[in-house]
This record gives sequence, structure tokens and C-alpha cells, in this order.
Amino acid sequence: MKPILYSFRRCPYAIRARMILDLCGIDFCLREVALSNKPKEMLKASPKGTVPILILPQKKVLDESMDIVFWAIKKTSKTDKKFLEWLDEDLYGRSMQLIEENDNKFKVLLDKYKYCRDKKLAVKYRQEAKSFLYRLNELLSNQLGLCKNEITFSDICIFPFVRQFAFVDYEWFLNCKLDNLNDWLQNFLNSELFKKVMQKHAIYEH
Repeated sequence: MKPILYSFRRCPYAIRARMILDLCGIDFCLREVALSNKPKEMLKASPKGTVPILILPQKKVLDESMDIVFWAIKKTSKTDKKFLEWLDEDLYGRSMQLIEENDNKFKVLLDKYKYCRDKKLAVKYRQEAKSFLYRLNELLSNQLGLCKNEITFSDICIFPFVRQFAFVDYEWFLNCKLDNLNDWLQNFLNSELFKKVMQKHAIYEH
């Protein structure tokens, strides 16, 4: 039996999970849901009702995106050295520091910026979020990835949120002199991995 992933196509946490699962070669059953009409079995598995939710064959439920990320990485690291290297203490520590800042600080400002109806307040939130973007841009000044001269899990975990932020006002984003970050973003947007995980699926109704 395949793991079952409840997902919502545009959710950055769900995009993160889908990208890692696919990159790790995990064969799973995708169930695209409408957040306004969540399936009963999804809510039974995780009453909080947020995506992504991964149900493993042993009925174990993972309902946090980073739990899904590390389940996939650890599973694949048993046979693939590249993924084992992602768990190296130094790389892991630097990666998690960035991901935690993304999830706990940047995401909060992103939501305030994206959904704010007051234009002045929206600009304020956008300015506050810029410091994180400039930090990412600096990290990419001499290497391909945020924590290494190649793409690792930190890049995949943070990319969906930078994507969401950039497209709130893409013209503004392009004028911010974040050239390294924009190149990094474009590489992801044009990647076969991203195109694959963003394919549209029928809504699961059961």
C-alpha cells in the first residue's frame, strides 16, 4: 500500500512536501483536496485539518510538512548517499536555522503582506520581510544553494514561500536588486521537478 498524501496545490507547505517526496523517489497516492470541503477521512486522520498530511501504510500520520520531509529523506538516505549527506550535522544545523526563520518569522510577514487590505500596512510588512530575502540573496552570491554549492533540502523547503512572496507584486520584487535570489527562484520555477508537482489533479471527494 502506498502512502497517502492529502494536499492543496498552491499551499507552500504542501508544495514543499510534494517536491521532497518526488525528489526522494517516494511512490505515493496524491489526494488533492478543497480546503472548503475537507474529506472526512482526512479530518479523522488529523483533526486540525491542515495540509499536507501523509498517512503511512502502518497508519502512522505525519501532519507537519517538516516531519514529512525528514521521513522521506531518512528513508531514502538508506540507499542514496546524497540524501545521507543532507543529514550531516553542520549542514542540517545551518539548514534548520534558515527553515525555522522562514516558517516562524518570514511566513508570518508574508501572510500579513499578502492579505493586508491597508496598502500602507502592506508596505510595512513587505519592508520587514525584505531582510530575510536579502540574507538569502547574500547566501547565494557565491554558491548555487542556500547552504551548499548545490540544491539541498533547505532550498526546497524555502522556495515555495519565496515564490509566494515574489508573486504578490512581481514587478516590485524584480526591482529589489535580489539578482541571486531571483536566478535561484527562476531555476526552481523552470525545473521539471516543480512543473511535475504543480500539475493539476481532480479534487478528491469521498
